[in-house]
Amino acid sequence: MLDPSSSEEESDGIVEEESKEVTAPQAGSRISPSRTSESSGGLAPSSGGRNSARPTSPSPSAASEQEKEEVEKLQREEEERKKKLQLYVFVMRCVAYPFNAKQPTDMARRQQKITKQQLQQTKDRFQAFLNGDTQIVADEAFINAVQSYYEVFLKSDRVAKMVQSGGFSANDCREVFKRHIEKRVRSLPEIDGLSKETVLSSWMAKFDTIYRGDEDPRKAQQRMTASAASELILSKDQLYEMFQNILGIKKFEHQLLYQACQLDNLDEQAAQIRRELDGRLQMADQIARGGKFPKFVSKEMEAMYIEELKSSVNQLMANLESMPVSKGGEFKLQKLKRGHNTSIIDMGQEDENTLSKSDVVLSFTLEVVIMEVQGLKSLAPNRIVYCTMEVEGGEKLQTDQAEASKPTWGTQGDFTTTHPLPAVKVKLFTESTGVLALEDKELGRVVLHPTPNSPKQSELHKMTLTKACPDHDLKIKLAIRMDKPQNMKHSGYLWAFGKNVWKRWKKRFFVLVQVSQYTFAMCSYREKKSEPQELLQLDGYTVDYTDPQPGLDGGRAFFNAVKEGDTVIFASDDEQDRILWVQAMYRATGQSHKPVPPTQVQKLNSKGGASAQMDAPISQFYADRAQKHGMDEFISANPCSFDHASLFQMVQRLTLDHRLNDTFCCLGWFSPGQVFVLDEYCARNGVRGCHRHLCYLRDLLERADNGAMIDPTLLHYSFAFCASHVHGNRPDGLSTVKVDEKERFEEIKERLRVILENQIIHFRYCFPFGRPEGALKATLSLLERVLMKDIVTPVPQEEVKGVIRKCLEQAAQLNYQRITEYAKIEVEKGQKDQKDPENAGRLVTPAKKLEETIRLAELVIEVLQQNQEHHAEAAVTSSGDQSAFAWWTDLMVEHAENFLALYAVDMDAALEIQSPESWDSFPLFQLLNDFLRTDYHLCNGKFHKHLQDLYAPLVVRYVDLMESSIAQSIHRGFERESWEPVKSLTSNLPNVNLPNVNLQIPKVPNLPVPVAGLSVNLPQMPSFSTPSWMAAIYDSDNGSGTSEDLFWKLDALQTFIRDLHWPEEEFAKHLESRIQLMSSDMIENCVKRTRMAFESKLTKSSRSTDFRISPTICTMFNVMVDAKDQSAKLCAMEMGQEKQYHSQIDDLIEESVKDMIQLLVAKFVVILESVLAKISRYDEGTLFSSFLSFTVKAASKYVDVPKPGMDVADGYVTFVRHSQDMLRDKVNEEVYIERLFDQWYTATMNLLGTWLTERMDQQLHVYQLKILIRIAKKKYRDFRLQGVLDSTLNSKLYETVRNRLTLEEATASVREGGMQGISMKDSDEEDEEDD
Repeated sequence: MLDPSSSEEESDGIVEEESKEVTAPQAGSRISPSRTSESSGGLAPSSGGRNSARPTSPSPSAASEQEKEEVEKLQREEEERKKKLQLYVFVMRCVAYPFNAKQPTDMARRQQKITKQQLQQTKDRFQAFLNGDTQIVADEAFINAVQSYYEVFLKSDRVAKMVQSGGFSANDCREVFKRHIEKRVRSLPEIDGLSKETVLSSWMAKFDTIYRGDEDPRKAQQRMTASAASELILSKDQLYEMFQNILGIKKFEHQLLYQACQLDNLDEQAAQIRRELDGRLQMADQIARGGKFPKFVSKEMEAMYIEELKSSVNQLMANLESMPVSKGGEFKLQKLKRGHNTSIIDMGQEDENTLSKSDVVLSFTLEVVIMEVQGLKSLAPNRIVYCTMEVEGGEKLQTDQAEASKPTWGTQGDFTTTHPLPAVKVKLFTESTGVLALEDKELGRVVLHPTPNSPKQSELHKMTLTKACPDHDLKIKLAIRMDKPQNMKHSGYLWAFGKNVWKRWKKRFFVLVQVSQYTFAMCSYREKKSEPQELLQLDGYTVDYTDPQPGLDGGRAFFNAVKEGDTVIFASDDEQDRILWVQAMYRATGQSHKPVPPTQVQKLNSKGGASAQMDAPISQFYADRAQKHGMDEFISANPCSFDHASLFQMVQRLTLDHRLNDTFCCLGWFSPGQVFVLDEYCARNGVRGCHRHLCYLRDLLERADNGAMIDPTLLHYSFAFCASHVHGNRPDGLSTVKVDEKERFEEIKERLRVILENQIIHFRYCFPFGRPEGALKATLSLLERVLMKDIVTPVPQEEVKGVIRKCLEQAAQLNYQRITEYAKIEVEKGQKDQKDPENAGRLVTPAKKLEETIRLAELVIEVLQQNQEHHAEAAVTSSGDQSAFAWWTDLMVEHAENFLALYAVDMDAALEIQSPESWDSFPLFQLLNDFLRTDYHLCNGKFHKHLQDLYAPLVVRYVDLMESSIAQSIHRGFERESWEPVKSLTSNLPNVNLPNVNLQIPKVPNLPVPVAGLSVNLPQMPSFSTPSWMAAIYDSDNGSGTSEDLFWKLDALQTFIRDLHWPEEEFAKHLESRIQLMSSDMIENCVKRTRMAFESKLTKSSRSTDFRISPTICTMFNVMVDAKDQSAKLCAMEMGQEKQYHSQIDDLIEESVKDMIQLLVAKFVVILESVLAKISRYDEGTLFSSFLSFTVKAASKYVDVPKPGMDVADGYVTFVRHSQDMLRDKVNEEVYIERLFDQWYTATMNLLGTWLTERMDQQLHVYQLKILIRIAKKKYRDFRLQGVLDSTLNSKLYETVRNRLTLEEATASVREGGMQGISMKDSDEEDEEDD
């Protein structure tokens, strides 16, 4: 590429002439974008000088192909550089003086995008939290939520792809986590004093802390604030810098162009705009006259096209005129009336637009500063002197008083006047010393006539003395500053001569006044006059340099203002003054011709001395400098001769690239500053709105094809504008439509349709996790708009539905293909972790296949849940109304069914190879059914019914086998039952870990025994050994092995059936009722077997006091207790016949327990009868009684004979206490124990009463009395301690027995002389003796 500073310094004049020739194209000529170097982008001025200066090969044959390619590459780069420089000039002018657009302040704020490095940093921070490397305190629920978020979201390849596309921001991370935890928090139980909103806020605060890491939040806030400010409003300098980066402009090139274009001079920029607009009007007229119209869809649009051009220019003129001339001034602008079709100012309406002298009255501010007076020697040093100042026609001001020896003040007086040539009078006074003097004495005065061009620094002025002042050389030092109003563009003395005004050639004071943006007047003023003496309205005049006119004496440098039928000649005394006047009038007239100072005059002026060079305009200096660096061709180029459509296409494309590569997650939206510049460029240079949006759409679609994330709402806006334009339904009225616009629109419409359908097919990957928010919904809305045939007729909903249905069918295949590939990758990874991956990969067992199918089912469910959570929002509008896309839900249901149908193929294949003896596939059903039954749309859908049809036979067969197996296990178990309690069986087993009983998928109980008549080969039932963890699962701990095995199997089977959650209500009720009826039958069998075993056990036991309640008897009671509990849980039904059947089970259990208690009580009665039979031998009147009494008395004289009969009483008491303790400790049901004790006490008391009643007429033997007293008292006391009620204890029989024994005790005491301490009365000694 050529260096931009290597311009032709030696041949400036030649280049200038060539550029002048090339930059003057014929009016109305249009530049085709397909032309090469002479008109590439409209850059005709740049073709001649550079190409002619480039050395070329002598002949094509002498140059190698490589050199040709290098030369062509350099030429292309040079042309591209020139095109960008010229484009930058147009952009700079738009930024310098905007009059159509403003930077929008209502655009949505864009978030900072996340890069790959930031995503990896975020992953590391969350991993550090999960590893416990942070100081953040969190509960288990929050840790689980973060773990799920990290695994599912942050590690997802879809998120990485979204980061790569530039459409992922920190706000997206936060919103996904917030949505992720909302369901979790809502499902948590309520906690008193802690609302779920508080939990959500706390979790989000912790999330922000994890996401931020060790970064200072204040720095992040400052960075966000700065980025937000730059995203909203940009200054001009920031806009210049932005487009330098966009167009690749160097800093020094910008400085050269900025100074040479006088971008800081608003008058120059306004004049440039006026020239451009007039050029556009002239071009429109030339197109109308020449008939060189673009090709429209209708011939009638040609006239409308001219109307559009002129209307747009007139609108710009109106906008320009609305721009204020003086900012904050009191001068009110007059706005010109312009017709709708006016090409330029209509010369026939001069009377309407003629200015009056009062319209150009100016307002000036003067500052008069009196410094000191010199040469005042005649007055005494202590005399008081002061000065007065006034502007003629205004008020008079006075300085402070000073002594004549030091007459200095530094006082400033401010005045306002409407005189362009005001008279400022300053007088010097001294106080009069005479007694009769009425006025102070004037010593001198000075009268000045300042102009806005007068020097601003203080100067000495000689004063005109009065007769009272003897001093001859009196001078005053003062400064006068006269500010120039905003609407005064230039002023100074000129010689002038015209036909209608200034008819005499004389020198006058002229002021160039701007009345409005399109109205300027050249006014001549006299001294002390506010209104001009004469004025010339410059509308329609052309100013240019001219040679000295013969016969006109006065003035050195001539120029004129020419209009049809009138010529006004001006002359200045200085060449530089002439240049300034011509430049100011050139801006005012808005002419297309740019005056160029004569070279001869410039050379003559340069020979005049250094002072002339110092007075040269700074704009001319910068223009020469720009010409030296080759920039003059871009500055002086006529904007109307360029193809701005192609130029704008280029700048918009480059701006979009710059925008997509900045730090914001823009999704294709321009920043406010970029929108402002592009809007201003289009309005100022007449770029058609349809062309702008068509180019924008094409650029956006290209970026979308390349993987960038583009907001579909943005595409919708541009597409809607183009559609309304092409179909003639624009909201601002009818407009012309070009053929190429319509063709390009149809092409983009088809391309957009393909892209939108592809995005819907890849909706999980184009809009991962519902990001960007609302994008999928906007995509559907845009697709519906694209499918419309025109702008008015809506497309039938069925047609849109059909297109989306087809897309979602492909999406189902794509999504299933992706998750199967992911599952295969997981399997391969697992095989690599094994020791022998080669053999592991070859052997695909049915169990392995089922495991992979279950894992695939988990992925399928995860995909469907994510679709429901993140993508179902497309069915709801922003207001929550579902009417916009009510059919989207149905289509998503169809998509889910298609997705599941693909999985059904693999699932069926995996289940076919499973062994009929294996029941390991039930977890697969539970996994899928638990998801499907909770989904309103998929429950009992096509796949769900297929799943039920597949598993219903398996469930029935499994229940049949389990029923037979349990029945046989009861039969065989009770035959070999030892009736030892389970706790004693398991006390010697090793301690094993408890199983995870909270699993979502409970373990399916196996079939332990073969079933007769079935073909399946079931294993033989091993001897029962209850696991050590059974007591942890079931409350019973003293049942028999067979009963516990039965109840565990029944409970496991019922839990399994219940956890299946069979979706079909009728079949589910059938399964439930069958299991409950089966449980009733099994429990009934168990109860009957236990009752029979209990009776057999008691029959074989001892009848004496040696009888002891064994643990087996307690175990049988516990079996009854467990049977009652399990029947309530396993057999509970609420339906007529079944409920009655269940009540029969309860009645059977109660009857069995009642019989068992009666049998045991009968056993206790038999034992007491055996005791009473022993003491019956002492009945009065029997030989054995007399013999025993004599023997005892005789023996007691010689030895210490123990009390006869006490061993019988002690043995019975011991038996009772042991039986009570055993029953109380081993039997789990308190009600049964109390019932047993009541009946036991009552039956034995009845027996004692009956025995004593039989001996009513006999006197009890003393030994009988002692035994009975001991038995009665201990029984009463022991049963009272066991909780038998007093009403039962103190029954009538007890009172009868007690009274009889008390009476017998009294009789024996009289007869025998005492009872040796045994008495019916309670005593502590007896208690101690018993103990």
